[in-house]
This record gives sequence, C-alpha cells and structure tokens, in this order.
Amino acid sequence: MISFRNITEDNFDAVIRMERPDDEGFVCSNAKSLAQCYLYRDNGDVFPYAIYWDETPVGFLLLEEDMDENALILWRIMFPPQNEGKGYGTAAVQLVIDNARASGKYDVLLLDCDDRNVKARHIYEKLGFTPTGKHEDGNTEFRYLLK
Repeated sequence: MISFRNITEDNFDAVIRMERPDDEGFVCSNAKSLAQCYLYRDNGDVFPYAIYWDETPVGFLLLEEDMDENALILWRIMFPPQNEGKGYGTAAVQLVIDNARASGKYDVLLLDCDDRNVKARHIYEKLGFTPTGKHEDGNTEFRYLLK
C-alpha cells in the first residue's frame, strides 16, 4: 500500500539516492528539491515526503500550499526507473487527491507537467486532471477540482 512519510534520518539516504536518467530532464534531483525545502522552510508551506510501498521507499513527493488560491500544488513527484510501471505513481497521485479532498482546505490541486513526460501526463489525465491552458518553458499546467 502507498503511503507518504516525512523525510528523516532513516530514509534520507534512500531518497537522495533515487535518480532519473540525466538525459530526461523531467525533474530536478531530490537533493536540489530538499535544498529548496530548506530554503523555503520559514514559509511553512512546502512539504517533502518519501513515498513508500509498504515498508520500502519507492519515490519522492514535494507538495506546496498556496492558501491565497486555496490550492495544493504537486510541485514534484519522482520515481527511479526501477520503480516505474508498478502502479506507484497512479496510487501516489490518487492519495494526494484523497488527502487534499479530506483536509477540506483546498479547492484545487495544481501541477506542471513537462510536455516530454508522456507517462506522467497519461497518469494525470487518467485521474481526472485537465490542462488549464497555461504553458510555460515546455510545461503544461494541470488542475484537479476538489470541490
């Protein structure tokens, strides 16, 4: 079963070692993502998680709140190649949707998807995300209405 856990001393190394092939360019490294979390820590609106399947870390998730827009932003999600095609991505995004809806805090879930990332786009559209019409730097913005 998919779950999200805080990044701790126990799972930090596993998360940092998760990488995508250099030639993809879809997401930045988990190390850079965690550095950005540290940089924005005083804002209290950025939340990094290790994605687990049962007791095994299989991916990385970074969420951001934009309470001015009542939005939760799926800022980054990443699975190393050995964890692709196992349903982890679909299950993780569905859990983000379920948790966001259950919180009652958000009206919308937003994300940007690299136009070259056909697999991710397929997952988002399958789960009900729709393009907003915003397109910038090779990324398309998607939204999921929670209310």
